[in-house]
Amino acid sequence: MSHASESVAIAQSVDAAPSRWEKFKESHYWHSFKKDRVAQISFTVFVLFVLAALFSPLLAPTDPYDLASIDIMDSEIPPSWSEEGEDRFWLGTDAQGRDLWSTILYGTRLSLIIGVCAVLLQAFIGIVLGLTAGYAGGRVDSFIMRCADIQLSFSTMMVAIIFLAVFQAAFGSELYQRLALIMLIMVIGIAEWPQYARTIRASVLAEKKKEYVDAARVMGFGSGRIMFRHILPNTLSPILVISTVQVANAIITEASLSFLGLGMPVSQPSLGSLIASGFEFIFSGSWWITVIPGIALITLVLVMNLLGDWLRDVLNPKLYKG
Repeated sequence: MSHASESVAIAQSVDAAPSRWEKFKESHYWHSFKKDRVAQISFTVFVLFVLAALFSPLLAPTDPYDLASIDIMDSEIPPSWSEEGEDRFWLGTDAQGRDLWSTILYGTRLSLIIGVCAVLLQAFIGIVLGLTAGYAGGRVDSFIMRCADIQLSFSTMMVAIIFLAVFQAAFGSELYQRLALIMLIMVIGIAEWPQYARTIRASVLAEKKKEYVDAARVMGFGSGRIMFRHILPNTLSPILVISTVQVANAIITEASLSFLGLGMPVSQPSLGSLIASGFEFIFSGSWWITVIPGIALITLVLVMNLLGDWLRDVLNPKLYKG
């Protein structure tokens, strides 16, 4: 065969090879997604939340963090569809006179930042410790798992309330308000790492007995490379499922802490702090300050949990029915 014929054959084989998108469309993930109406709606709503959060400076009529754009005389204006509402505030205003639509957009961005960053932190800690425990075994495994058991004996809310309350009492509320975002991410992230560690450890115990791990050892690869380059990619399925649910849990935890006065400050409202700031006005007739952000928070958490359930079913071969 001539070189020209070989080149034509290679080109034809390359053209015939399916692209990644074509492979994805033939996979059971896409097949399941097309059949599951709940997953489609949940994914669409979640994407809308993320886009609204990312482009909140463009979508929001006003900047709720800019004190110059806030007029206290506009406080507690009902939504525009009510009799006493105004067209310029279609969701009304809060007690500080901020446009509620704008504060919800910015608050959603803050809530998602806290949720995603806290989960990234807990995933990093949990994956490293889970891989180490499962691969090393012996006393290392026992020590890490006992630490995880001790951590799990305390609820996240209990740990967060104690730590944040002590920090606020020791260093003052002014410093706490400046560091609230970082503090919430750190506390929620550190408190939830055992969820990842226990799951990863169970997967590593099954994976480290397989032939590809023995082959990597024979080739002289170090423990770190085997754990992170070979074993970890084969344990990503449960990590994805846990992460989806944990982001929703982190957002709920932040909202609960804000309701207790330990979350984001009023000057930088998250969805949780919005609900907390309006709760005292709900019985005076200004129900929209709490109810509307509450609906937004419930919807965001619900669609994330539904997506997590769908991922769990699709990524688990025993549950997938085709």
